[in-house]
Amino acid sequence: MPVPDAPWLRRATKSAIIVPVPETDHLVTRHRRTVPAHVTVLYPFVPPRQIDAGTVADLEAALIGIEAFDCAFSQVGWFGQEVVWLAPEPDDHFRALTRAVCERFPAHQPYGGEHPDTVPHLTVADHRTGDARARRRAAADLAAALPIRARIDCVRLVAGDDEHVPWRTVAEFELPAPLQRPREAAEDSFAV
Repeated sequence: MPVPDAPWLRRATKSAIIVPVPETDHLVTRHRRTVPAHVTVLYPFVPPRQIDAGTVADLEAALIGIEAFDCAFSQVGWFGQEVVWLAPEPDDHFRALTRAVCERFPAHQPYGGEHPDTVPHLTVADHRTGDARARRRAAADLAAALPIRARIDCVRLVAGDDEHVPWRTVAEFELPAPLQRPREAAEDSFAV
């Protein structure tokens, strides 16, 4: 997959690996406008000016063997009083994605290594998207709309920044559908 040689990529200051969750867009976009609803796999990632075809190929290799999966967002969480987020359940697939990418790119640890046990989450609102009252209202609105079921079937490399360059997709990697296990196939063949 070629890396676009676009002026916006050269102007971007940050990059990340994310998993888009379009099933939650209708709830999240009114609170977050810079990046579509997503769970972060790895941020910060390679500086955008250093992203090349080798970076994309290495990322694709890191994702080999990881299959699409289902999850549910059924709980609102908080980091302090500043960040409102949704918790994916189960979260082990997201943790596996982060491990796989970090193993391939050991110089890039989640959140610069600030949080040793990164909690998979979908940020909805933070200090940039309103005051404390607005975040509490967002949390209440979210709680009333849960649970939301989602199919996670792709990973994206995105670049941009929150101030001047909108976040855009650099590359997208489809996660294959889970293979049907031999035992499941045998059981299905006898179904009437």
